Amino acid sequence: MATSASKKTAKGASDSNKQGAFNSTASKDIWLAGLGAMAQAQAQAREQGSKAFESLVEKGLAFQRQSQVTAQEKINEAAAHFNQLTQGLGAGLVAPVGAKVDRLEHLFEDRVARALKSLGLPTAQEVADLQDRVAALEAALHKSAPAKAARKAPLKSKKSAT
Repeated sequence: MATSASKKTAKGASDSNKQGAFNSTASKDIWLAGLGAMAQAQAQAREQGSKAFESLVEKGLAFQRQSQVTAQEKINEAAAHFNQLTQGLGAGLVAPVGAKVDRLEHLFEDRVARALKSLGLPTAQEVADLQDRVAALEAALHKSAPAKAARKAPLKSKKSAT
């Protein structure tokens, strides 16, 4: 029996080795098949991914161009509106502002004149009148000065002659 038991053991061991080798080969093949599927999936993803990326780039460029066109239109509209406002303001405000400045200037001059009058200072017109009177008096003095000098000169000569 010992021989039959050893035959069974030997047979069982060889079957076990065959199954282990088969299992090892099968699992290795499964592993390699999985890696192949993974490589193929990555290649497809790269190909589709690059196509998708290129598509997104094209869509981005189109969107950028459209955005720039829209932005330029908005800028032009705003510039036109601003120009319209400035022209309207310029035409409508120049005359009233000038009138307000003139009115303010006259008001200021009147108040200064009243303040000077209350202090007893002469007005610009009164000073001008006084300057005219002084000029007239100086002119009359200069006309009469040569006549007086002529009368005094002979008197001196008489004294020096005596």
